[in-house]
Amino acid sequence: MLVVRGLACAVLLILVACVGGTTSAGIFMPWGQQGGPNPAFARQVVAYPTHERPGTMIIDPASHFLYFIHDAGQAIRYGVGVGAEGFVWSGRATVHSKQQWPDWYPPAEMLVRKPELRQYMVKMPGGLGMKGGPENPLGARAMYLYSGDKDTLYRIHGTNEPWTIGTNVSSGCIRLTNEDIVDLYNRTPIGAKVIVFGTGKPAAAGQ
Repeated sequence: MLVVRGLACAVLLILVACVGGTTSAGIFMPWGQQGGPNPAFARQVVAYPTHERPGTMIIDPASHFLYFIHDAGQAIRYGVGVGAEGFVWSGRATVHSKQQWPDWYPPAEMLVRKPELRQYMVKMPGGLGMKGGPENPLGARAMYLYSGDKDTLYRIHGTNEPWTIGTNVSSGCIRLTNEDIVDLYNRTPIGAKVIVFGTGKPAAAGQ
């Protein structure tokens, strides 16, 4: 089971797409525009000795890196944005499903508290939401994490805010640049193992 560490995290906030954003409420707004990703978090192949099988993802929130085990002694390292204080989680999960340009459905409670979001929503089969696309806070791809047969409500997804990579900004989900999430998505099969370190764990190998 995945464990939420720090302050108790309401399911509502997890469901608000783990998106972080450029507003004080931590909700994405389409007009938020800043710079590009920090080059320190560019994708690269690194040495990473491990007993885990190729195809496993190991996430080190403290260093803001995700390692995709590529071959014996090597991994592809991606920079990530992780949970803000109170929303950091750790544990093990598997990739249950994957979606390209996923839709975003903010909960009804959020629309009540933030009625201004409605102007960006449209009626869809699942309710009021934002269609997948370049302005969607889940970015170009999303992978949905389960623990056994239970949805953890955590995702690995893209972002249209690449400057947030390398920061603690989300409600617990793991975000990559859209370019990196497409690369990772194409490499990752359904059922892939995901391991997320606690923030107190020493820095991962391969840094």
